[in-house]
Amino acid sequence: QVQLVESGGGLVQPGGSLRLSCVASGFTFSSSTMSWYRQAPGKERDWVARFTSSGGSTNYADSVKGRFTISRDNAKNTLYLQMSSLKAEDTAVYYCYSLWKGAWGQGTQVTVSS
Repeated sequence: QVQLVESGGGLVQPGGSLRLSCVASGFTFSSSTMSWYRQAPGKERDWVARFTSSGGSTNYADSVKGRFTISRDNAKNTLYLQMSSLKAEDTAVYYCYSLWKGAWGQGTQVTVSS
């Protein structure tokens, strides 16, 4: 059974940092391109970052480029999103996604507010 479990969200002040984690199970994690998405209240779910399975390349949405870093530890079946210089507009539920399995996690809430 494919499962993705995010954690690490919370309340942080503007300019602060958070690291999100996504633990995968039920499939060969190293074989899947993995992504982070986010959904703010009343808005559509938007792509944030991608880490490919082959070649290990990364891509970012313009809105987070230079502030967020996606990484993965295939030995731990875990995807990460290091977020820094957080802004109020980064407030959203963050989801990890397996391209190979078409599977989503349950999401973790990130709130940026003073």
